[in-house]
Amino acid sequence: MFNIAVVLFSVLLVESRSDDIKLPSWFKIGAATSAFQIEGGWNASDRGESVWDHHLHVFPETLEGNADVACDSYHLWRRDIEMCQELGLDMYRFSISWSRLLPTGFPNHISEDGKNYYNNLIDGLLEKGIQPVVTIYHLDLPQSLQNLGGWANPLISKWFADYARVVFSLYADRVKTWLTLNEPIIQCDNGYNEETVPYLNDVKIGRYLCNKHALIAHAKAYRIYEKEFKPRFHGKVSMVQLFVWLQPATKGDEEITNLTRQYWEGRYGHAIYSKDGGWPKQLERHLARNSRLKGYPEPRLPPFSDEEVVLVKGTFDFYALNHYTTLLVRKARPGEEIGRWPLYGSKELGVVLERDPSWEKGDADWFSVYPEGIRKQLNYLKNTYGVTEFLITENGFFNTDPSLNDTRTVQYTRKYLEQVVLAIQDGVNVTGYIHWSLMDNFDKGYGAKFGLYSVDFEDQNRPRTARASARYYSNVAKTHSIHPEN
Repeated sequence: MFNIAVVLFSVLLVESRSDDIKLPSWFKIGAATSAFQIEGGWNASDRGESVWDHHLHVFPETLEGNADVACDSYHLWRRDIEMCQELGLDMYRFSISWSRLLPTGFPNHISEDGKNYYNNLIDGLLEKGIQPVVTIYHLDLPQSLQNLGGWANPLISKWFADYARVVFSLYADRVKTWLTLNEPIIQCDNGYNEETVPYLNDVKIGRYLCNKHALIAHAKAYRIYEKEFKPRFHGKVSMVQLFVWLQPATKGDEEITNLTRQYWEGRYGHAIYSKDGGWPKQLERHLARNSRLKGYPEPRLPPFSDEEVVLVKGTFDFYALNHYTTLLVRKARPGEEIGRWPLYGSKELGVVLERDPSWEKGDADWFSVYPEGIRKQLNYLKNTYGVTEFLITENGFFNTDPSLNDTRTVQYTRKYLEQVVLAIQDGVNVTGYIHWSLMDNFDKGYGAKFGLYSVDFEDQNRPRTARASARYYSNVAKTHSIHPEN
């Protein structure tokens, strides 16, 4: 049925005016947040300490400010639901704070207040006809587990699976869309490169241990849901991938670009989505060779056992994609110094990642506006893995202008949604789009203004005010037109 629907929709799209592009009627619209970035209440009730709490309290000079209060959504959750209703959203994606639900990090004690907070949020959304999309882990590990080695400790997969079982047991009767881990490439490749928590400089070993353990943790959580909860509640589970689209700077860079895609996406996606499972073979050989050249007796990227390949392979019900921008890939020139950013494998692969100077810039050195990238990425993933459903779990414009008239965000969103429509026309089954973010929040400080709603962080009441992008997005949600003013 879907293929027929795609064909019919494609015909309508071709016949429609370019300024009258519409999303399919079945397409779902949402917005996203994460627990640490909005909740505040860092020591409310019996909540435990997270890695973010610990680091920003012990090393306050690292970033500007902390998230002790943030958007105060722990107290203002009713207003958050109201904003979702004002926007006319089909979905609201939020995450659960591991430390709030399990203060010790382990299931020996479930916080009643933490449990009730998420119960109230879920029930309140459902009362308004808004489907909760729940992320189980969004980069906020309990500090108690980090003290035991965190994501470099192989036991983390069991600790996470135990936590996930508690979450499913409490909320699976009402939540139908689950995301296990958000952007493990950030927690591993940034977290072990002093770019984000746990702020450890261990790129040679730590990132690869974390990489494998994250995949095993996700797979164990998926299998728990598959066996114990899916037969009763019929929900869907996936892991969120951050995959900036990568394309060759020149025709001569196509081969190295393919290897770089394997490094960025394949290290986290191939084991789950491919028919063979395990690591991408070309990349595994490349990294093993690098390890030998550096004198390591074993590969730094830990191999999968046959049992682990089977455990991880196929642990998805859809592909959850966070997409923000595109980068060009080229081989580093002889003697060229490779900078610290972008981090992901540049030195390991001998490549330089850079922006096309003709692209519009966002307000960060890594961010450019290249809408065609999301369409190319969706087609690449479909053709690479044969995935039959995609959900865009984050997409948004990096803006530092606090103005309510955020026209650049409106234009970015419109252009990227147009490319999503074209991807659907190509035959990619994209079933929904979730904007990052519902409101401004803590993002290594408060300078980034991703929010559809502005938050006044100087006011103790944390009032939220709709931006122009909120009005635009609300009209998209109501009309499914990308140009609703036409």
